[in-house]
Amino acid sequence: MANDDENNLGKLAEESLKRKERLQKLREQALSKTADTKGGSEKLPKPVFRSYKPHNETTEGEVLPQEPTGDIETAIQSQLNLLQQPMVIDEIDITNLAPRKPDWDLKRDVSKKLERLERRTQKAIAELIRERLKMNQFEDISQAVNVATAQVQAEKNTDEDY
Repeated sequence: MANDDENNLGKLAEESLKRKERLQKLREQALSKTADTKGGSEKLPKPVFRSYKPHNETTEGEVLPQEPTGDIETAIQSQLNLLQQPMVIDEIDITNLAPRKPDWDLKRDVSKKLERLERRTQKAIAELIRERLKMNQFEDISQAVNVATAQVQAEKNTDEDY
């Protein structure tokens, strides 16, 4: 037991020495980086002053000449003159003024689904007509087409009622 305690103490002391060495290396690296940044201030780019003239003459940088601004007074005067003239409204779109029906959003959301159902309905009707023609229930093709169009019209009328 005593031997185990001595081994544990020896391992702990070794680990603490390793930790101290790593910390010392990290400190040295950090100090070398800060020394590099202080010495590297000459590498910084020179500022470019567009709308500011520095008061300090020792500040190095390029001062760009200011571009002349536009004549604001004439622009404001022309806009004021336009406001003094009476505004003429040619035409009012009544559809924008009229309130929408309370269920317009439901119709909008369901319209895509209804289009799919309409296509499926048309296919089903065509299939039914083909089956009836094969079974010779209708001798006249025009009579079958008339029945199908009547069904489609009836379905459209019931859809519009909802």
